[in-house]
Amino acid sequence: MKKLPIALAAGASFFGVSFLPAFAEDALPRDPRVIYAPQPPVPIRVAYQDRTSMGGGFIEFLFNGGGQSSDPRYERPSQQEPRARRELPSIDPQEAAAPREESIEPGRPGMDPKFEKQVVDYNGKESPGTLVIDTPNKFLYLVQARGKALRYGIGVGKPGFTWSGVKQISMKKEWPDWTPPPEMLKRRPDLPRHMEGGPENPLGARAMYLGTSLYRIHGSNEPWTIGTNVSSGCIRMRNEDVIDLYGRVPLGTKVVVI
Repeated sequence: MKKLPIALAAGASFFGVSFLPAFAEDALPRDPRVIYAPQPPVPIRVAYQDRTSMGGGFIEFLFNGGGQSSDPRYERPSQQEPRARRELPSIDPQEAAAPREESIEPGRPGMDPKFEKQVVDYNGKESPGTLVIDTPNKFLYLVQARGKALRYGIGVGKPGFTWSGVKQISMKKEWPDWTPPPEMLKRRPDLPRHMEGGPENPLGARAMYLGTSLYRIHGSNEPWTIGTNVSSGCIRMRNEDVIDLYGRVPLGTKVVVI
């Protein structure tokens, strides 16, 4: 039999297109006198799962403008969906103005349940509508009719900062600003000179000013301090309690501190 060029007999690839010889083993005439050894099947290599009918290589490069390489190691770029645009949450003005929910910080003791707001008996001499601040026991009473009172837990002055007397509520503010007085700045030079009102402000959600003094009944962003000697003379309440009291007492309310 006439020998054929080795390249053609083994198959060749021109311009990226593979050609198989037309005289593959099954197509050649077999001599009945010769026993042929079985030939293992020739594996067919597939470079791309989505290979087009053009065969890839240079010819496909000409037709598709070079969109795909004939290199078997070539990986088509993944068609990922664009990342969803991250939307910022909208803020309801009423939600922004609402007091934040108070929570106990890790490692902080919880407040004793006896300092929760509750209705109790009152046998004192003050008339309904009067505020009575029991400094030693850390309670504030709003005297009611028929021998009752609303009782709130409070934080009071540290040793050396407690006081007693009779005052009136001279001013009320919601989410008050805080300007530490010079005496406090002298003791605590690290404090800010002024702080706008808000959830982080130490005066909390509401403040009721007592006469012409520097003392106030105010809220707190540290609810775990209720029931303790903690302030520089002001009466401290939980934010939820000071909001409740703020709505119940008008300007001019009598305040008795004992």
